[in-house]
Parts: sequence; C-alpha cells; structure tokens
Amino acid sequence: MPLAEVPNLVPALPEIFLACAAMVLLMFGVFQKSPNAAEEANTARNIGLVAVTMLVLAVLLVAMVGGTGEASLYAFGGLFVVDPFASFFKVLVLIGSGLTLVVSGDYLKRQGIARFEYPVLVLFAVIGMMMMISANDLISLYLGLEIQSLSLYIIAAFQRETLRSTEAGLKYFVLGSVASGMLLYGSSMVYGFTGTTSFSVLAEMFAGQGGHTPSVGLIFGLVFIVAGLAFKVSAVPFHMWTPDVYEGAPTPVTAFFAVAPKIAGLALFIRVLTGPFGDLVAQWQQIVVLLSIASMVLGAFAAIAQNDIKRLMAYSSIGHVGYALIGLAVGDAAGVRGVMVYMSIYLFMNVGAFACILAMRRGDEMVTQISDLAGLSKTHPLLALGLAVFMFSMAGIPPLAGFFGKLWIFLAAIDAQLYTLAIIGVLSSVVAAFYYLRIVKVMYFDDVEESLDQPVGREISLVVLGTGLIILLFFVYPAPVINGAQAAAAALFAG
Repeated sequence: MPLAEVPNLVPALPEIFLACAAMVLLMFGVFQKSPNAAEEANTARNIGLVAVTMLVLAVLLVAMVGGTGEASLYAFGGLFVVDPFASFFKVLVLIGSGLTLVVSGDYLKRQGIARFEYPVLVLFAVIGMMMMISANDLISLYLGLEIQSLSLYIIAAFQRETLRSTEAGLKYFVLGSVASGMLLYGSSMVYGFTGTTSFSVLAEMFAGQGGHTPSVGLIFGLVFIVAGLAFKVSAVPFHMWTPDVYEGAPTPVTAFFAVAPKIAGLALFIRVLTGPFGDLVAQWQQIVVLLSIASMVLGAFAAIAQNDIKRLMAYSSIGHVGYALIGLAVGDAAGVRGVMVYMSIYLFMNVGAFACILAMRRGDEMVTQISDLAGLSKTHPLLALGLAVFMFSMAGIPPLAGFFGKLWIFLAAIDAQLYTLAIIGVLSSVVAAFYYLRIVKVMYFDDVEESLDQPVGREISLVVLGTGLIILLFFVYPAPVINGAQAAAAALFAG
C-alpha cells in the first residue's frame, strides 16, 4: 500500500488504545471466570484496577495527541476531529470515569455484583463518549452516541437480581431508543435538505447564506437533533428518565451517569450547535434558552420534596445542566468557556458527593434516605465535613469552586445581554440552596436515631479528600482550568 493511502490514525490513538485495552480485559475476564464468588470478585477487582490504569494512560495520550497547538487534526476522512476543545472534554470524561471506578469496588463486592464486565463496559462507554466529543459528522456523532448508550443501558440494570435496577435499565433503554430515533430522523432531514452530513461542509454552507433564512425542513431537522441531544443530557422536558434511573441503578452507576455521560453530552451539544449550525444561532438560541430555563426551574423546585438523596441528586443534575446551557445559549467563545469551567467544577463536586453517598451504610445495608444522615457529624465528622463542602459548593456559596462556576456562566450571559436568563439562573440557585442546606442541617443539627455505623473505605476517603480539597482551594489557583477552557473555546470558534 502506498504511503499516501495509509490512514492517519494518530488523532484517534487514545480511542484505539482504550478499545484494544477493553477487548483484552474482556477476554482475560472470560478465561478467568470462576463459579467461586470470592475468585470472581478478585478478578473483577484486578480488572477494575487495570481499567483505571488504562484511563490514566489514555489521559496522557490525549495530552500528547492534543498538544500540537491550536491546529485541528482529522482522521477517518474528516469524520473525526481532535482540537483543544475535544482534548479538554476528553480529559474531564477520563478523570470522571476513573474516579467513579475507584469508588465502586467496595460497593459492588458488598452487593454481590462484583463482576469483571462492569469496568469493561465502563471502558466501552468511555470510548463512545470520546468519539462523541470528536465527532465531525452526523454519522460519527450517532456511532459514538450508540456505543456509549448500549453500554450504559447494560450497567443501569447491572444489579439484575433487584427489580428497581432492572426497571431502571428498561426505562433508560426504551426512552433512549426514542431519543436516538429522534436524533436519526433529524439527521436524515438535515441530509435531505443539504445533501451532506459533514460538519465542516454544513458550516461552510450556512456561512455562505448571507443572512438568508434556511428552509423550514432544515429547521425541523435541527429541532429533532436538539431534542435528541437534550435527552442525552437530561434537559427538561426530556428529563423524565433521570430520577427513576438514578434511584434504581446501583449507586456507583448513578455516580458514573451523573458525571461522564453528562459532560460528553454537553460537549457534543456545544460542538453540534456552534460548529455546523453556528451561523443559525438565531434559529436555535431560543430553543436552548427555553431548555435552560425549564431545567433550572424544575431542578430547583422538584428536588425540594425528595427524601431519597439519589433522586435529589438527579434533580440537582438537571438543574446543573440548565446552568451549563446558559453558556451554550450565549453562543460565543465566552459562553463556551463558562460551560467548560462549570463542567470541570461540576465533575469534582459530583464525584465527591457520590463518594459520600457510597459511604452511607448501616450494618451490611446501603441506605439512601436523607434522614439517615442524621448525626453524621458526630459519628463520621470528616465525612460530614466533606459532604457539607460539596453541598455548599453546589449551592454556589463563595469562596467554594461552585460559586466561580456559576459566576463565569452568569457573566457570559450578562455580556450577551441575556439578562432574563441570568436573573432566572440566580433565583433558581437561591431556591436550590434550600435543599442543599437541608442536608447540612440534617447532618449537624438533627438528633441521631439510628446512625451510620460502618467505617469509610480507604478509596472513598481518598476521593472525598482529593475532590474536597480541589473544591475548597480552587479560588487559590484557578488559572489552569480557566486558561485551558479559554484556549479550547477560542480554538473551537477559530476552527
């Protein structure tokens, strides 16, 4: 084969590496499979450790491949693009996935579901997320989305002996299939009215319209694509699956859902709307504004009545997506930079909060009721302190990192004269602070009836400590995150 015909696979090196690693671990797990539960758990633990190591190595590969300046690298005939924007979000996804794998080991073993398939499925889901982030075509977008989704459907029902986990997996599968159908239908309409699925060609086509209004059919296709993507990030009114899936799925799976797929989905949302459809901002901005307002308001008010902390975190994540969509609605580099800073902080807040939830045990039983946290400050003072830090940060109380995340988002909205959106965001934050502070009140001021009596595992302790310090000390040296986000956002719009 002539050298000119050899495909350039370097931009996709992290994804290829993870795919090979996942398949090797899958085969290793199959041949090591044992009817003995203890041996099976040990195999799952070893594969989990290797999977975390592979994710760390993938971070290094992303840094190497994406460290070539502001130039975009293309692979697979332009279907796949690597730029600073993709590298930034890929690192977030890999870090979030690695941390959730670290904290999941003890839970899976205690629940009797420590099977080697779990870390392998997480790796396959991560591969799909990374493909989504680097998608430069409607076809590669859908391919990455489905690789991610198929893995997530399985791990949502991973605790298959329990009715709630099976129900969570089934609901997610059925509703996810509907969303995928909407996305495909929208993509087919865009192709039918433009004759292309390439993001680069679409961007050139719309940039040359000279301000003319695109066809009605194309707008319909764009609306269907936005609806499909809104489902993937659980924006209102496409959020209906989130509370039930978060509550029914095993807690480590819920932690994973709340972090990595959410970040990847928002990255894809940003790339699709600011890339090929960037010059149609007048057509999609009002849709994103409505999604943002509905998500913030529902996330703020619906969580107030929740007694299960996992359902509360589900509505909290819906609210956080609403805040992030403010930055997308702005539609410029400042707005995207705000989203990137916000999601960086969101990653550590959520991983830390779910690590604390994974430590909620009474005897051999996991508990998730908010009332079970009563007196936690007396029995586990450091755990209570860590959870309080995460709750204060999610409420946006300075000088914690969550405050600065919201600050960047709201400043971008004000600069773009989206004053109503910024005001609704601030008011929603005030309402949401009620249920975050309620958890702190239960931990520190409620009487102990039946306390959590189990020690916190080493992995969970380390994750809570590390994420807690990042949230506490972010204001001391925020430059790496802010400068990285600024460079990545600028590169996205320069391309």
